[in-house]
Amino acid sequence: QVQLVESGGGLVQAGGSLRLSCAASGRTFSNYAMGWFRQAPGKEREFVAAVSRSGLTLPYADSVKGRFTISRDNTKNTVSLQMNSLKPEDTAVYYCAAGLVPKLTPGRYDYWGQGTQVTVSS
Repeated sequence: QVQLVESGGGLVQAGGSLRLSCAASGRTFSNYAMGWFRQAPGKEREFVAAVSRSGLTLPYADSVKGRFTISRDNTKNTVSLQMNSLKPEDTAVYYCAAGLVPKLTPGRYDYWGQGTQVTVSS
């Protein structure tokens, strides 16, 4: 089992920044690819970013490309999502997830955090 706990969400004005963190415990963190997903009310959970076990990133979702950056620290068992130039449409619950390989689809991840709310006001 892998336990994931997100933090860093909150309320921010459009154009602002937030940094989300996900702390992992349980099995060896470096054995897992990590992803960030988000889900807005009434919408399906969507891919945001993912990073391989060694730190290679997948292409970001088009909606966040150039604004968000995913990173991981295998010494601290954490994965982060730096979010800049936030827009109201970024408002959602953000989830981190762990899986054996980095994928774009939520179903390919085995473990999920409880989520953290990000609200961007206009």
